[in-house]
Order: sequence, then structure tokens, then C-alpha cells
Amino acid sequence: MIMTGNVIKYGDNVDTDVIIPARYLNTANARELASHCMEDLDATFVGRVKKGDIMAAGSNFGCGSSREHAPLAIKESGVGAVVAKSFARIFYRNAINIGLPIIECDADISEGDTVEIDFDKGELKNVTKNTVTPFAPFPTFLQNIISAGGLLNSIDKGACS
Repeated sequence: MIMTGNVIKYGDNVDTDVIIPARYLNTANARELASHCMEDLDATFVGRVKKGDIMAAGSNFGCGSSREHAPLAIKESGVGAVVAKSFARIFYRNAINIGLPIIECDADISEGDTVEIDFDKGELKNVTKNTVTPFAPFPTFLQNIISAGGLLNSIDKGACS
């Protein structure tokens, strides 16, 4: 699978409380959650994110509480994938569980760059800067979960094996 998108960039230690503020956790409605995604960190995010954009960040993305609402809000906002130097482990697993592709690599990515992610090869190409950064591709079973749209969908489709 290959995905291309424009980068929206954040720094280190982006926690789940700024991805989706706790005051909105009284709903499980994904569209409602997406309408408040990143608002405490970046009030412009919801208005400028386009379907297929790539969210990039530094280290420890998704730290904080273990709420599944955070990756769900990101995915529902239209973000196609998240690229970061590192992820909090529970966020990483929650993202996979809801079918949000996440890539752990230290690529030279800036706000507004266009990147192409080849999930099968394990390569992130920065089209704007003409650089390629390798990353460890997901094993087949994780690719199946993401392709199915999440863990529950993959179980329903028998794609987890």
C-alpha cells in the first residue's frame, strides 16, 4: 500500500489531552470527536486538515491517558497516517486497533511537505525534499488489521491471521 499526503507537523510529547481534550470525552461519536481534534494545541487544525494529510511529530506522540478517542479523532478528521520518531505504546496499539496507520521513523519532514509512504517496502519518501527514510514495515497481520479498518473489522473478515 502506498499513501501520499501533505504534512501537518507537531513537536515532541503531544499527549492525548491535546489530541482530544477531556471535556469532549462524553461522546463516542467519531465525527464529533474529530471536530475538536488538536484544538487546544492548534486551533487551525480542523479547518485546514484535508483527507489523506499526514500528521508528523517528534518523540513520544500520544503520551498521557490511554483513551482510544485520540487516534479515533485523528483518523476521523481525515488524517491518512501519523509519522513520529516514537509513540507512546498504548497510543500505538490503540491506533492499530482502530485502523490508523502509524509509522515510527526519524524522517526529515517539515510542515507542508508532501510525503509518500510505501508500507510494503518500509520507505517514507519526502517528495518535497527528495529524501527517502527507511522504517520497519508492519508484519502482515498488522497490515491486515489496518487494511480492514481496525481490529474488530479484521476479526469479522477473518483477516487477523
